[in-house]
Amino acid sequence: MLIFRTFLLSAGFVLTLAVSVSAQTRSFSRLPSGTEYQLYRRNAAGKFQPRQLVVPTDAPYATRTGQLLTVFMDYRTGRDSLLMSTHRLSPVPQPMALPAAPPRGSVEEAVALLLPGDSAVFRFNADTVFARSFHQPVPPFLKKAGNVLTVNLRAYELISADELKARQQKVQAEMQAQASAKAAQLQAQENTQILAYAKANKLTVKKTTGGVYYAITKAGKGLPPKKGQTVAVLYRGTLLATGAEFDASAKHGNIPFEFALGQGNVIKGWDEGIAMLNKGSKAALLIPSGLGYGARGAGAGIPPNAVLRFDVELVDVKPDPKPEAPPAAKQLLR
Repeated sequence: MLIFRTFLLSAGFVLTLAVSVSAQTRSFSRLPSGTEYQLYRRNAAGKFQPRQLVVPTDAPYATRTGQLLTVFMDYRTGRDSLLMSTHRLSPVPQPMALPAAPPRGSVEEAVALLLPGDSAVFRFNADTVFARSFHQPVPPFLKKAGNVLTVNLRAYELISADELKARQQKVQAEMQAQASAKAAQLQAQENTQILAYAKANKLTVKKTTGGVYYAITKAGKGLPPKKGQTVAVLYRGTLLATGAEFDASAKHGNIPFEFALGQGNVIKGWDEGIAMLNKGSKAALLIPSGLGYGARGAGAGIPPNAVLRFDVELVDVKPDPKPEAPPAAKQLLR
């Protein structure tokens, strides 16, 4: 069940039931729980017509228990002001469980009456439905609007939980495949962009296994830092496409930036690029967006999917801290 306050809207999509008889002019029938309802269904001509509810033949609970009914729903005040529409949240009908014994006066009880293809208008006592479906107090504004909650529903399909899970997995797999294809295409475009930039700027670049391009402009000494070692770096960051500077050590008192290498404390492009350098070396790191700030970008200076250039100097590589002596050894040293 949707938590009502989470999706409360002041305006939104109006679910059109396309009924031939207006809900405002047609009288409501009443369930034993007090919930009022109007049911509609398409006739042979394809037009929506009112229909009578015959329980249990219309909705055999025993055979439907544990299944799900997919629906679109509008929540409205008694004065017909839209509060929430599931169509605004998702372009596909949402599944609702059909329990064996839905609470009287609840949204679940109302949904359990419907068959695929039905449309309906339900009118609830707000105190009852908020207590039994939403498990929270009635909002004050709804109290003032007559203490009534009206729900418009359109029922689509009856499915099992296993079938729903299989569909969701299929959709997820398709989305992942699309995202992977899009990422591969973007990566190819950025690689072309970087190589063209390197050629135009006479940079001799190498590429890390992860995809960072780097050009050493001043050789240092010693071995490259190891994963976990603390490194100190001076830097200047610019957008590859425009050359616009978005950050630099000069803006921070020219104090080297320190971080533990390979621990995910910086963008992947830095973890990979700095690992190729040794103390005292300078280099240009050309970083694809996927190893930088990705589709989100960063602040006002780095737009989405920006390829970055960092001019860096590895100022220092701090030695590994000496391992602490075990307790027995400590006693011997006293």
